[in-house]
Amino acid sequence: MMKEPPRNPLAYLDERFVQSVPARPLRILAEYIDPLTRLQQEGVADTIVMFGSARILPRARAQARLARVRRAVGRRRDAASRERIRIARDVVEMSQYYEQARQLAARITAWSLTLGERPRRFVICSGGGPGIMEAANRGAIEAGGKTVGLGIELPREQRSNAYISPGLDFNFHYFFMRKLWFAQIAKALIVFPGGFGTMDELWEMLTLMQTGKLGRHHLILIYGRRYWDRVLNWRQMVRSGTITEREYGVLQFADTVDEAFERVKAGLVKFHLQLGLSWPL
Repeated sequence: MMKEPPRNPLAYLDERFVQSVPARPLRILAEYIDPLTRLQQEGVADTIVMFGSARILPRARAQARLARVRRAVGRRRDAASRERIRIARDVVEMSQYYEQARQLAARITAWSLTLGERPRRFVICSGGGPGIMEAANRGAIEAGGKTVGLGIELPREQRSNAYISPGLDFNFHYFFMRKLWFAQIAKALIVFPGGFGTMDELWEMLTLMQTGKLGRHHLILIYGRRYWDRVLNWRQMVRSGTITEREYGVLQFADTVDEAFERVKAGLVKFHLQLGLSWPL
């Protein structure tokens, strides 16, 4: 009597198929449906996205690093030693932005909690990594709220920070799907000092607003003009005609936690608080 040949696994249980090129649309769809489902389960209606450098340290760690460098250098005053101390001092100076991002996230979260939990409004969202991202998630958790991390799987990439709410720690393979979730339910973007990745997300949001793919009342707040004005000449773009005065006008600026909080709160109350929630179904 002939034995029946073993059955092939169901396609969606076949790891080799799921990871294949033809199955790429399924993986992309999974990175849309999974966040959609989990955000809805947690009652998250919309977010406030906070970007900034992954390399900015908390104040205590930055100061400890400076102390270690000074001990290592000792009394040496050669050029290399002076440069090591200068870099460590710059790290301490930049650490102010970690502490301010943490405070701002806590202020926004404490206010948002007064609006109720079903749905949860204006939940702090970050890229899930260290630096300013960690500070944002940390401040939100310390204020007693939920907080979202949208991580990305990369070679040698750091793990998610420890302050993301359980169930809201997402890990993406596709950059464009991660960007979609940054933009799709965000009502404001707060941009702290950062490098290429921070600029990438900023330009993405600005282009979506410029082309009408995001609502014109989405708020974009640039935090820390002392840093940003040395990195980018915003007004020169207007003078050169590469952007219009109206396009420049979508940017708001702040240099203190109080100023940033009041600007964000005012924009949310004016344009988003009473609007019906439009989930992307």
